[in-house]
Amino acid sequence: MIMEEKKLRPVMPIQAEWSTPQLQENVAVALEGSGAALSTVKLAIDEIDEEVALVVNSSGSTGDAKLIAISRSALIASTNACHKFLGAVPGDTWSLLLPTTHIAGLNVVIRATALGTKVIDNRGANNYEDADFISIVPTQLHKAIHADPKLLEHLRAAEAVLVGGGPLDINLRKLAESKHVKVVTTYGMTEMSGGCVFNSKPLEGVKFELDNNGLIKVNGPMMAMGYIQADGTINSFAKNGWFSSTDLGEINSGLLKVIGRSDEVIISGGEKISLPFVESEIKKIYPDTPLIVFSIPDQLWGERLCIGAIVELSLEDIGSKLGPIFKPKSLFLFNEIPTTTIGKPDRQSAKNMALKLGNSN
Repeated sequence: MIMEEKKLRPVMPIQAEWSTPQLQENVAVALEGSGAALSTVKLAIDEIDEEVALVVNSSGSTGDAKLIAISRSALIASTNACHKFLGAVPGDTWSLLLPTTHIAGLNVVIRATALGTKVIDNRGANNYEDADFISIVPTQLHKAIHADPKLLEHLRAAEAVLVGGGPLDINLRKLAESKHVKVVTTYGMTEMSGGCVFNSKPLEGVKFELDNNGLIKVNGPMMAMGYIQADGTINSFAKNGWFSSTDLGEINSGLLKVIGRSDEVIISGGEKISLPFVESEIKKIYPDTPLIVFSIPDQLWGERLCIGAIVELSLEDIGSKLGPIFKPKSLFLFNEIPTTTIGKPDRQSAKNMALKLGNSN
């Protein structure tokens, strides 16, 4: 049996000096197949499987970032499903507020390209140019509500504001909607070309289920090809057509509720505790205070529940409202709250900062 040799295409890193129109042009030809595939990082290879359009590093909120090869067909399926859900039509516009080093920001560029419009780059803007659709992370929504009235007006002007990349506190969502921001929650991962579940519902072609441990599994036409190795080899992560996430979930009446990452659930004093849940509950007590909840190893507790903030907080007050299980054992004062490049809470960095500080406040 003669094995057919795979056809290759050039691959090149996205250049930091490219203007946004240059990036959009290169993305367009990568999707079309007439130009080089693009990578968010410099690779050791200069050619790749011709089906690959993008090589994207995952956001790596736990320090385990991987390089993911995404095909042209997967990106097109993701874009079409997103636009069908939103009711987007050619000529509609997208506002770019996210870094293009990860899939969420690149998706904004791809979606604008698919609609035949120039992506509106509002990153770092003092005055925002309105667009039909916007994609942001929860920290940006919080900023708009509490500290940036111009950004809030920008969000209010949009037909839909996609909020993903991490759990969205229900009270923040209600507050945003009371201010006429049309929020659409998104859940997904780079392995699925970004968001594939909008407002708890699967996009067209997407299926989800839970495994025996309550972890979310997904499949659909937007699934990426696999993880890419240094030599260009692509290893599929699909098992029987499904991608198994590290996210715990619940399914009720066909709607998916994301509880949180399994690696963000600690066992402290024999109790299972979700760090994102505790964080969201504390933010209800201190809505205007930047903070992060994390854990550090502890001989007594196994894992010690901790909180990092930029100002003093009352652990006793938190304990009286949340109960002893969810009361942080230690408070650490940070100069700033660590986040990943896409704005997710960086609990690993918070842990490292706390261990370096030593004694808590």
